[in-house]
Amino acid sequence: MRFPWVAFVGRRVVKSMREFLWTHVLTAGIMALTLAIFGGFVLVQQNLQGLLRGWGNQLEVFAYLRDGLSSTEIQSILSQARSLPEVEEVRHVSKKEAWENFKKGLGAQSGVLEGLTAEILPSSLDVRLKKSHREQASVEALAAKLRAIQGIGEVEYPGEWVGKLHLVTLGVQWAKWIFGGFLFVATLFIVGSTVKLAILSRKDEIEVMQLVGAPEGLIKVPFVIEGMIQGIFGAILSVLFLWLLFLLLTFRLPSLVAVFPSQSQLRFLDLSGVSLLFFLGWFIGAGGSLFSLRRFLKT
Repeated sequence: MRFPWVAFVGRRVVKSMREFLWTHVLTAGIMALTLAIFGGFVLVQQNLQGLLRGWGNQLEVFAYLRDGLSSTEIQSILSQARSLPEVEEVRHVSKKEAWENFKKGLGAQSGVLEGLTAEILPSSLDVRLKKSHREQASVEALAAKLRAIQGIGEVEYPGEWVGKLHLVTLGVQWAKWIFGGFLFVATLFIVGSTVKLAILSRKDEIEVMQLVGAPEGLIKVPFVIEGMIQGIFGAILSVLFLWLLFLLLTFRLPSLVAVFPSQSQLRFLDLSGVSLLFFLGWFIGAGGSLFSLRRFLKT
């Protein structure tokens, strides 16, 4: 594009932004709301996936021992458990250690245990799996083998919760694109309506430019740039809103009802998530403008 054209486009964009400031602000706000809702789905999905990865990396099976076992019998059970091909590490947790961990987990509420002793809790084995055996089928197979060992009573593992959380994550992912798709289409029409208003206000000017042979691209570019500015500004607002909401949740909610062991496990949108919001904002702004321009210039 030649320099005089660049100057002309710049003047037209600045003039339009001044004359239709509140219209542009309103459109950018609607785009920001759409992107914030979509970004909220992305944020939830990323944290659920992080939780799944964390549970997968720390997946343990808990085998509870029967009462009355001697130290020799416990050592025999440990040896049998360690010999299983799925097992990476086995640790014996005595009744006393389990009691201390239980009281520590209750924190300030540990007073409710007054009068009770460590004998009410069973000793157990904490079994850590190898990375190659952390899928659902391997965990279930290991649990069956542990139950077959003499001296082991109950065997527990978080496989059911992992499976349910995986389904929730998948549902959020689909909802993100389905619900977000409807919002994006609606926003495209809103952006297109804004562009139509700007086109009608410059109808005479555009007709004159067409009569004198101005390239179609020169007519379109100012409107497209305005749409891009609206989209980028809307993306900035959506990221700021999500960041403030994220800070509020991390500081106000008590570890999300213990689903996340600590607030440090919560993560804001990564670079790819933020980039996606900016790209979608830019695309909606430019796409809505081009759609309206094509229909108008044909007539």
